Amino acid sequence: MEKSKVYYTDMHTTFNENLLQKIQRLMKTAGIGNIDFDKKYVAIKIHFGEPGNLAYLRPNYAKAVADVIKDLGGKPFLTDCNTLYVGGRKNALDHIDAAYLNGFSPFSTGCHVIIADGLKGTDEAYVPVPNGEYVKEAKIGRAVMDADIVISLSHFKGHESTGFGGAIKNIGMGCGSRAGKMEMHNAGKPAVNHQGCVGCGSCTKVCAHSAITMEDKKATIDTNKCVGCGRCIGVCPVDAIHTLFDESNDILNYKMAEYTYAVLNNRPHFHISLVIDVSPYCDCHAENDIPIVPDVGMFASFDPVALDKACADAVNRQPITPGSKLDKAEHNHDDHFCNNHPETNWKSQLTHAEKLGLGTQEYELIKI
Repeated sequence: MEKSKVYYTDMHTTFNENLLQKIQRLMKTAGIGNIDFDKKYVAIKIHFGEPGNLAYLRPNYAKAVADVIKDLGGKPFLTDCNTLYVGGRKNALDHIDAAYLNGFSPFSTGCHVIIADGLKGTDEAYVPVPNGEYVKEAKIGRAVMDADIVISLSHFKGHESTGFGGAIKNIGMGCGSRAGKMEMHNAGKPAVNHQGCVGCGSCTKVCAHSAITMEDKKATIDTNKCVGCGRCIGVCPVDAIHTLFDESNDILNYKMAEYTYAVLNNRPHFHISLVIDVSPYCDCHAENDIPIVPDVGMFASFDPVALDKACADAVNRQPITPGSKLDKAEHNHDDHFCNNHPETNWKSQLTHAEKLGLGTQEYELIKI
């Protein structure tokens, strides 16, 4: 396979060009204008940041990307799907509140925020994965699948399960509905914390398979009937129903790549990753830590696999930030991500994505 082109620019500025102008020049040089945006709905997939986290991308970057798309005739919107875990983005109302709190509003970005899988994370489209080994039908937030074009704007950082979070994680995990996230994270089914359960019965009403019953005023899940849709997690008012997160990290990466394939297959797409504030953990954390390496720059490509590989290679060329979590880790591996989270294997997501035909790990880095 021919090498993919990945375009890169550092974080230096001049009196004539600031970082927002620079990311727009990067996008244009990388060829985003070759996509026909005229009157097309454009999903800009981004992570709005868990409330309390300060490492997420500034909304100024989202506006810069949206402005380019509008200039090309597109109709952009910022989007993400609700979370599987308990937190500030578990339903669409809280999620939009979190986005606004962190600066992502129509007034600051010039486009609307749409939570792709709806109010409770159940508005999903079932998307076939013809060549999937682990997923045959991905459950994707409906608004993402309703879009004509997908643009990923990713904060490249460490991750405790996948090694790093880049374009593939932003799309694959981020576009999965609650049931989709359940499928990627779990080999099993949700469970009930009986101490937390208040016996309200909300979960029994939403279960389409009669898998939940009330026993002694506590919910009980029959795993033989449960299909793992996650709707009970979304409706529980006291967060007593939880997921086990019991899938292996490699299989999680494989499933995530297959979900990415489901989102991008047969649609125009383009990808931007900012390797800045490289936190040791995902932006889903309600806190962040010292960046593990210095800021690197901004990358763009039509190929999400090549883009993630280029970003990973760039991080691994950087010195470790003194005093960071990575600085305190045992350095038994040849790359920063495995040293940061030794139980992870970030290469598995790229190998599987390449096998699926999402792109190639062979790239030509073009600095502008």
